[in-house]
Amino acid sequence: MASVHESLYFNPMMTNGVVHANVFGIKDWVTPYKIAVLVLLNEMGRTGEGAVSLMERRRLNQLLLPLLQGPDITLSKLYKLIEDSCPQLANSVQIRIKLMAEGELKDMEQFFDDLSDSFSGTEPEVHKTSVVGLFLRHMILAYSKLSFSQVFKLYTALQQYFQSGEKKTVEDADMELTGREDGERKMEKEDLDVSVREEEVSCSGPLSQKQAEFFLSQQASLLKNDETKALTPASLQKELNNLLKFNPDFAEAHYLSYLNNLRVQDVFSSTHSLLHYFDRLILTGAEGKSNGEEGYGRSLRYAALNLAALHCRFGHYQQAELALQEAIRIAQESNDHVCLQHCLSWLYVLGQKRADSYVLLEHSVKKAVHFGLPRAFAGKTANKLMDALKDSDLLHWKHSLSELIDISIAQKTAIWRLYGRSTMALQQAQMLLSMNSLESVNSGVQQNNTESFAVALCHLAELHAEQGCFAAAAEVLKHLKERFPPNSQHAQLWMLCDQKIQFDRAMNDGKYHLADSLVTGITALNSMEGVYRKAVVLQAQNQMSEAHKLLQKLLSHCQKLKNTEMVISVLLSVAELYWRSSCPTIAMPVLLHALALSKEYRLQYLASETVLNLAFAQLILGIPEQALTLLHMAIEPVLADGAILDKGRAMFLVAKCQVASAASYDPPKKAEALEAAIENLSEAKNYFAKVDCRERIRDVLYFQARLYHMLGRTQERNRCAMLFRQLHQELPSHGVPLINHL
Repeated sequence: MASVHESLYFNPMMTNGVVHANVFGIKDWVTPYKIAVLVLLNEMGRTGEGAVSLMERRRLNQLLLPLLQGPDITLSKLYKLIEDSCPQLANSVQIRIKLMAEGELKDMEQFFDDLSDSFSGTEPEVHKTSVVGLFLRHMILAYSKLSFSQVFKLYTALQQYFQSGEKKTVEDADMELTGREDGERKMEKEDLDVSVREEEVSCSGPLSQKQAEFFLSQQASLLKNDETKALTPASLQKELNNLLKFNPDFAEAHYLSYLNNLRVQDVFSSTHSLLHYFDRLILTGAEGKSNGEEGYGRSLRYAALNLAALHCRFGHYQQAELALQEAIRIAQESNDHVCLQHCLSWLYVLGQKRADSYVLLEHSVKKAVHFGLPRAFAGKTANKLMDALKDSDLLHWKHSLSELIDISIAQKTAIWRLYGRSTMALQQAQMLLSMNSLESVNSGVQQNNTESFAVALCHLAELHAEQGCFAAAAEVLKHLKERFPPNSQHAQLWMLCDQKIQFDRAMNDGKYHLADSLVTGITALNSMEGVYRKAVVLQAQNQMSEAHKLLQKLLSHCQKLKNTEMVISVLLSVAELYWRSSCPTIAMPVLLHALALSKEYRLQYLASETVLNLAFAQLILGIPEQALTLLHMAIEPVLADGAILDKGRAMFLVAKCQVASAASYDPPKKAEALEAAIENLSEAKNYFAKVDCRERIRDVLYFQARLYHMLGRTQERNRCAMLFRQLHQELPSHGVPLINHL
């Protein structure tokens, strides 16, 4: 049947099977499938209003647009679609097509002659300018231009189309009759699968211009909004290759091929398709103008910009920087400020990936600072930054820019977490997830599979895990895996989130060997995070020298990249390493440096955590009163927005300071202080139990047993001692003094 399609529709433009002109010069052509659709339209016009119910008429009208715009489908599938909408009309359509296919050529001729009557009369059945009217006129015009030999081949194709549909219907009936017999059912299913593939080949001719545009726009929209509902990468590439076979200069098909190859991380094919897209865009003159602002030059600079984005995605940062510099040069020559702003965004991305690109970013960002563009890492307060985002949100809502609204809310979620306000971050994430999209998407697809939703869901999973709600976090991750399959472009977000949550749980449970095995996966997704987690594992295993080397290297790297949040985290780990090595005096300047950075960049939660570490250092140095004063200053943000583990650590530290301060008290006052310390220890134990942190529960039980012994409460002491012994036998002991563990 491929030869039938080629000779029937493309003979005027083909020589030896090679296309020499744009086949989409013809808007539409007649195929057996479109004849079946014409029969459906004719029967709908002939059927009176009383014969078809209002609900059936409504379903038929909803069915028409996909049938007119979509690609050709098999006759059996068309019958099924019509039968689901109106069984009576499906029977009439089947009889009409059967009479035409089993009759003579003149029956098809007469059918097209009668189609013109739909427009006649004072009240015609179809208006000429309606969607159906335009389709009918295109079909009549395309049929009238066919030669006699082409008409004969069309009729032969119609007969084969009908016979394939009848064969499929008979096989479906046989399947129902023999469905109870397993062996026969298996044989029938295999035969059925073959026949379906044959039918698809027989009816899969080249698409018309409208069909191709509809197919490309639908698949592009699905790739952007709901990748799970798009065709699989192999199936989509097969369709695109078939489309490009008949029209190699179809630029949009090359671009969709580029997006499809990105899904499977095929760097060679994606680069090939991207370059072909811009080559065709320039050669076909698709941009309309040839001046530097809108035509040839515009294609060149955006080609370089897209090439830079492609290289950056695959980790080729040097090639990305070269392509980006080329895009900036052409955009400056053309005075294209929009392109330059896009380049500035990618400069920021490159600045995060490569240390030597940050100089170029700092030079370019001066313009953004000149115009007052806010940056979270510039040390702006939360209210000023949110006010700046509010101004841009007003424009987004005013013009119903739903994608930018989603991005803005996702940014607010990340910013609130950066500032240490988990409650506000949770509110923003839930707001984004509960929003209905303002953008209408084809095929009933909601705009909920974008990167913004992936980021919001990952934040939601991490926030639940921090509060000890691991079941809820697992449900969120399960939903993420279903919405973003492993081969999708945003899957790395939930993969990293999942690995981090598993790592934290393993560390809390004292399973350092399991945490160490997870480091490899984290490093593959985020090298900086992986090195930091490796140092944490080494430190927990008392391999202090190896951990110190890793932390120093990571600190130097983060300072070059100006990753302030990671710098502070590394400094806190270095300080902990010092006091666990019985060097608390060396830890003090490190902690003060971390506190200065936290205050400078308004990172409230990291500042509170740093103050807790300072208080612990003062406790080790023998000044518990000052440590207790510091704790009262910093504990409120931790209890309000902190993770469950940090709340437990804070309450445990308060109890330690209370016990140390009570050493010089009078007996009545000392007993009162110890009772308060026991209550704080019980609260800390409850926090640790929520996150299954058995090592810290063991430490709490040890302190509680000692305090109960001092107070002479033997029964409570024995109970805590028994629980401590059970945990101590189950967990490994690394020989670290309990007082030196925060």
